[in-house]
Amino acid sequence: MIGRNVQQKEGYQAFIPEPFPTKELFSIDPSIVKKDAEASHWLGKLDGITQLLPDVAFFISMYVRKDATASSQIEGTKATLADALEAEAKIESTVPNDADDILHYIKALNYGMQRLENFPLALRFIREIHKELMQDARATHFSDPGNFRHSQNWINGKNPADAEFVPPPVKHMDTALNELEKFIHSENTMLPLIKTALIHAQFETVHPFLDGNGRTGRMLITFYLWKEGLLEKPVLFLSSYFKKYKKIYYQRLTDYREGNVNKWLEFFLDGVIETSQAAIETVRKITLLRERDIVKISVMNKTSSVSAMKILPKLFAQPIVTVALIQQWSNFNTRTGAQKLINRLVDINILKIKDEDAKYGRTYVYREYLDIFEKSLT
Repeated sequence: MIGRNVQQKEGYQAFIPEPFPTKELFSIDPSIVKKDAEASHWLGKLDGITQLLPDVAFFISMYVRKDATASSQIEGTKATLADALEAEAKIESTVPNDADDILHYIKALNYGMQRLENFPLALRFIREIHKELMQDARATHFSDPGNFRHSQNWINGKNPADAEFVPPPVKHMDTALNELEKFIHSENTMLPLIKTALIHAQFETVHPFLDGNGRTGRMLITFYLWKEGLLEKPVLFLSSYFKKYKKIYYQRLTDYREGNVNKWLEFFLDGVIETSQAAIETVRKITLLRERDIVKISVMNKTSSVSAMKILPKLFAQPIVTVALIQQWSNFNTRTGAQKLINRLVDINILKIKDEDAKYGRTYVYREYLDIFEKSLT
């Protein structure tokens, strides 16, 4: 048993966790151990193949944005990856207001990866991540950025009495968080991927913030795997998988709370396998696209070719651009020179006009590259 619902004096039932980790969490079914080995195999292949990319930092930056988009969409955000890219580049367009949610997630992920280089994955770190995620975001008026809650929260329903799930009351939450922190830093024989799955599920069970728990908890997966050295680079992001199977994701977290831990572990490990395989295929597609477009650029005249080769790597980091951005990247003295280069890239089908109807301030997109990431979000 992970815990049980206990009647509170206020008239509702709240979930009270057992001391964590419970003994049965160390008795993993052999089928789960076998699946863990398969997941570890694919994760290792992904980690190895991404290191062969010439511009791995750009690959990671796009994966961060993709994960930010998927994780935010799980919580109801309507903005897309393209919306986030335009908002990030400060391109004036009809970007939905909730693209701001994605930008805050990107900021929090990037902050966390830098912070973990010389700071432990502790409760203080988790609060810092939450602050980066929620500070000045749309929901800030009730989320209390960077602080664990001081009042009861609940999931779905108008109040705790008719809620789908009521997390631990504050005094039990504090105890559960301290136990979780000790578990994160404990040196035991538990398989790392299984431990990661348990960290995420237990964090979501404790639900220590008034808002932003799901997004913060999903970031912890990548942070923990990277901090523990399972990944040379932070390249495993599971939010797209959780979004794809959103109903099952929530059900498996419920199964975990009800003591059906193996169901949660199987789902999580399947996610590592599926996501790693998809990311390896993404690396393959990006590599082929890059090689093909370098060939296209090489047959341009010398001046255009030199300028195009200068901006191609930057397109892998920011695939939606304007004339002003291309001018900045290529050091052209005039917009005319930048526009001519864009026109040539459009002619050879590297860039496409994003807004055909716009007379002024057009944006251009590295469409085939962006499609590689966007198609896996649908």
